[in-house]
Amino acid sequence: MSTAGAVGGLPWTVVRVHRTALIVWGSFVAAVIGFLTWAMGVTADAARAEAFRCLRSDSCEVTATLEYSAILRYTATGLCYSFYAVAAWAGAALIARELESGTAWLAWTQSVSPVRWLTAKLAVPALLITLSGTVLMAAYRWSWSNRPARVIGDWPATTVFVARGPAMVAYALCALAVGAVTGLALRRSLPALSVSFAMMLLLSQCLDRYRADLWPTITRTGAAFYNQPSPVWQLESGVFVHGKRVPDPSYGNCEGTTAEAKRCLAEHGVTGRYSVYHPASHFWPLQLVETGIVLAVTAVATAAAFRLLHRRTA
Repeated sequence: MSTAGAVGGLPWTVVRVHRTALIVWGSFVAAVIGFLTWAMGVTADAARAEAFRCLRSDSCEVTATLEYSAILRYTATGLCYSFYAVAAWAGAALIARELESGTAWLAWTQSVSPVRWLTAKLAVPALLITLSGTVLMAAYRWSWSNRPARVIGDWPATTVFVARGPAMVAYALCALAVGAVTGLALRRSLPALSVSFAMMLLLSQCLDRYRADLWPTITRTGAAFYNQPSPVWQLESGVFVHGKRVPDPSYGNCEGTTAEAKRCLAEHGVTGRYSVYHPASHFWPLQLVETGIVLAVTAVATAAAFRLLHRRTA
């Protein structure tokens, strides 16, 4: 077998060896798209009909509206956490299993160099993940943008936030790279699966916790309570007491704008109110900053994988 032929056939070899995982992933993508299409054609129309009936009646039901809202949340959850499965598969099946069984060493002693072997191992699934992830993101954004007006969009929620933007694709690519480096480091399927899963869980939870800090917030102050522009990601609200912020106070009868309420607030030393939040317009800045961070981790993990491979085979 010639070197050129072996290298050229590497992508197809990766596809053949992991065709079961490819079939499972393709079925998942098709199922999600089919489910969203069904929801748009059935549940969303029913929710719009409910909204129309409510405009003409004093009493109405919101069953279909709540059902469509739940569909959006549950679908986002499935999409958001699918990269955990990618990390587990990449660490256990894509890399560690071939090192554990000796298949990789056999390929390296023939006409395929370790670097080209790992490049093919990462490039093929990365391409498939990028293409399918982009399709899934577009399908979810389509269903989200066409939701009935009465379906309240909880855009800051972790799963919805990730599913509506390129961060979902970035997380999946990061899971692939993290799985590769753990598979190379541990060279055993089960430990690599566990560590890959744990590392992606740690990364996602860390970014979820500090997501609000990825872009400057907006702070509003005033002498009275006011309604925020909707929808917003409310982070903090409260009052100024003797010039200091006091979050979420409860002063009972002080609520309101009457003279009695104002006198009550003055007795407690309240001089004004404040609110800290992200408006809906901050979705894309937050999304792109998080995507950039995840892609940076992906690049570091990929470089670490090739570095480790070089040390293992030097």
